[in-house]
Amino acid sequence: MGQEIERKFLLPEYPEQRIEQGELKIVTRHSIDQTYLAIDGGQELRVRKISDLDTGEVFYTHTFKDGKGIQREEIEYRISEGLYTQMVEAVRAIPLVKERITALWNGVTVEIDVYTQLELAVLEVEFDSLEEAESFQAPDWFGKDVSTERQYSNKTVWKELQNKAFR
Repeated sequence: MGQEIERKFLLPEYPEQRIEQGELKIVTRHSIDQTYLAIDGGQELRVRKISDLDTGEVFYTHTFKDGKGIQREEIEYRISEGLYTQMVEAVRAIPLVKERITALWNGVTVEIDVYTQLELAVLEVEFDSLEEAESFQAPDWFGKDVSTERQYSNKTVWKELQNKAFR
């Protein structure tokens, strides 16, 4: 099983000026539809439809995660469109939709997620070790560190979206 070690920040504003000035270099732009199939405590199963906004390529993934906090176990692999469609139709849920910008900043890869159904933008940084994650000094423009705040986890945000939709 792979390890995901990441920190998440509540991005106060989209860093358009940093992109224009070349401080933040965009690598990829994706639209992601994310649906949870099962959630139990720290475990989750989800599927994603990922559309590359520059090339038009579309691919699908299935992910299992286990754990809470900045370090979790993760298994992710590609699946066919048919499997994705069957799983999404089986749960009859509204996908969480976000635009993800992957960019380079100061030699660090960052992922900026802008949620289209909510007024929410976060910035994530993945690390190779827990020590590296804990010693990382984020600049002020990243915003508040919400790495361990459950209300900003994708599964919590997705659950809230379902509750609003089915009221």
